[in-house]
Amino acid sequence: MPEGNGSDEPLVVMDNCEIVYDEYFLACQGVSVDVTEGDVVALIGPNGAGKSTILKMISGIGQLERGRVTRGSVHFDGEDVTNAGPQEMVDRNVTHVLEDRHVFETLTVEENLRCGLYRNDKRFRYDPEDYELAFEYFPRLEERLDTKAGYISGGEQQMLVIARALLHSPRLLILDEPSLGLAPQLVDDIFETIERINREEEVTMMIADQNVDKVLDAADYGYVVENGQIELHDRAEELLQREEIKEFFIGHDEGEDPYADIKHYKIRKRWV
Repeated sequence: MPEGNGSDEPLVVMDNCEIVYDEYFLACQGVSVDVTEGDVVALIGPNGAGKSTILKMISGIGQLERGRVTRGSVHFDGEDVTNAGPQEMVDRNVTHVLEDRHVFETLTVEENLRCGLYRNDKRFRYDPEDYELAFEYFPRLEERLDTKAGYISGGEQQMLVIARALLHSPRLLILDEPSLGLAPQLVDDIFETIERINREEEVTMMIADQNVDKVLDAADYGYVVENGQIELHDRAEELLQREEIKEFFIGHDEGEDPYADIKHYKIRKRWV
């Protein structure tokens, strides 16, 4: 079990899970993931490896896409939530920020934030003071409150979806590709803010991202996903030092030709 900054009790446990879509398509198999409360856990791997699928089956969103855990189990805070729907997981304070910055483009930034205060069939518990937490971490949003979300920058949209999720007071915050399509400085800013939120609000996080060095630098523990399986896992700082991680995910030194010595075999055969 990973040892991290939080308590010794795992908040999330996926145990030997097989995930199938549409009853026939096998997306993941034998997946086991532990998330210690208070930690940041990173999922890294190539596109299509199964990272998003794992996250969606934890948050319940996979149910909406006709995904099922057909073997194994998922537990949250000691309770079996295998194949639970998204509403049940929201009720357990699990919030999932999907890839591609899903803002309500025709609504203002303030109206988008207000959606973060809505849960189930309850009325909005609207109070401007509720936004203070969002503005503490993303002060730029306060300047854009009356602007429609479709007209703010990509970086501001990413700030908005994370801030909106934060207003749900999540116990587990799941972030899928939070740095996608952002300029390098904005990537740095986003990950610095993610670390602050984890540290100051004590929010447990699971993050999948292609910026491997950034996400591992922010994480306590990491899992390498390939072809729907966990091929390697270790403390994040240990993964950052592994040569195969540097070679296949972080990149080469400046000026070096990354294609000069192409290796025609699966990455998974390198994990030892």
